[in-house]
Amino acid sequence: GLVVLPVVLLLRPLSLLDLDERSAASLGVPVRRLRVIAIAVAVALSAFVTSAVGVLGFIGLVAPVLARLSGARRFLWRLPLSALIGAFVLLLTDACVQWLGRDSAQLLPTGAVTAVLASPLLLVLLPRLRSAFRPLPAVLRAPPLQHSSTATRCMLAVGAVTFVVTLALLVGRSPTGAWQLAAPADWSTLAPWRAPRLVAASCAGMLLGLAGVILQRMTSNEMASPEVLGVSAGSILAAALALFLWSGAGPVVMNTAGLLGAVAVLGIIMLLGRGAAFAPERVLLAGIALNALIDAVVGVVSATGDPRAYLLLGWMSGSTGGTLPGDALAAALAVALLLPVSLLTSRWLTVLPLGTAPAAALGVPVARARLMLLALAALLTAAATFVIGPLSFVGLMAPHVALLLGFRRTLPLLLVAAVTGAGILAVADTLARTIAFPMQLPTGLTAALVGAPFLMFLLQRRR
Repeated sequence: GLVVLPVVLLLRPLSLLDLDERSAASLGVPVRRLRVIAIAVAVALSAFVTSAVGVLGFIGLVAPVLARLSGARRFLWRLPLSALIGAFVLLLTDACVQWLGRDSAQLLPTGAVTAVLASPLLLVLLPRLRSAFRPLPAVLRAPPLQHSSTATRCMLAVGAVTFVVTLALLVGRSPTGAWQLAAPADWSTLAPWRAPRLVAASCAGMLLGLAGVILQRMTSNEMASPEVLGVSAGSILAAALALFLWSGAGPVVMNTAGLLGAVAVLGIIMLLGRGAAFAPERVLLAGIALNALIDAVVGVVSATGDPRAYLLLGWMSGSTGGTLPGDALAAALAVALLLPVSLLTSRWLTVLPLGTAPAAALGVPVARARLMLLALAALLTAAATFVIGPLSFVGLMAPHVALLLGFRRTLPLLLVAAVTGAGILAVADTLARTIAFPMQLPTGLTAALVGAPFLMFLLQRRR
């Protein structure tokens, strides 16, 4: 009840934000202050719900989208309709959970089942998306170019990451737990243990950095990332099915199933986006819906208490502790094959953010370019997922770090984002190996702890 009055008072100002920012400001709307107040109200609503019933994912995303796809164009109508849709989805989910668990002492998690029910509904309504959404922003913004040349700054970035990777190879903990730098005489002994996991992690970082740039440029959305695409979640679901249906499934079986799951999800996304020439907003929403659906299925499976669920969670966390030289070689081969292909798409990635009509006028086959870029991003993501898991968020952070360092042109941005991703995961792998010695932490989860503070620091300095 405490936030009802602020929500009512925000109805008219937020309705004006359906216009562009300049038009809203010309009508007397304090845009920056309004955004701060609206975010505060949204956080308060989320906090009240979480404290009362726990975490309920996906409703906050699917209810507004379904309200808009149902025909509510004005914000004045979308807000109450979103509230009604959210209440109906949650009520239906809770009734289903109680009905399914009436003969069992253990109830399924309502938050996970919510995504299972709501995701298919969102996918069914996606064909109406073209008339429901405005075009995305035209270009990604970056800070002004520095006085030094792009080539010089690229060389500095490569040199800095090379130094970081070399230092990560040498830093470790002694049997007593003390930090130490490996002596030259110990390199031949430590290299077979540290080098494969470090190479694999660095290559996975490069793949995710490239995938992040491709998705953010293709969709003109700064929040697009490989994790949102849904390919990683498809790999997880396929690996979970292999683990639960095939007794004694090992890493080879799980990785093969994960590859097939990634291909299947990519096919579904392409099928859903084909009718709109693979419009970015439809691709992103399809990926988010599939991601939520698959994560919910995995959550329901994990809630059953089966011991195999812990093996699945370990695979999802992206631990590099058992990386073999063959795994590192496979990751390096993926980089050697996909990096040149990614660099060849630089012209498409430069032109597509201008919009569909300008890109077509400049000779870019828009639908075919989006299809090929989507497939390339999916391949990059799937190759990295097998090494680092789906939870690293390096694909979101690395392109932003490269942009905030001043790299604006597409080709240098691709290179520096790849190098930055390698550096983030090299540091993350070293911390995962040493910070809780003798235990080892998941590298994928540690990467978020490494990259997020650095990204926030750079965002503070952004104009």
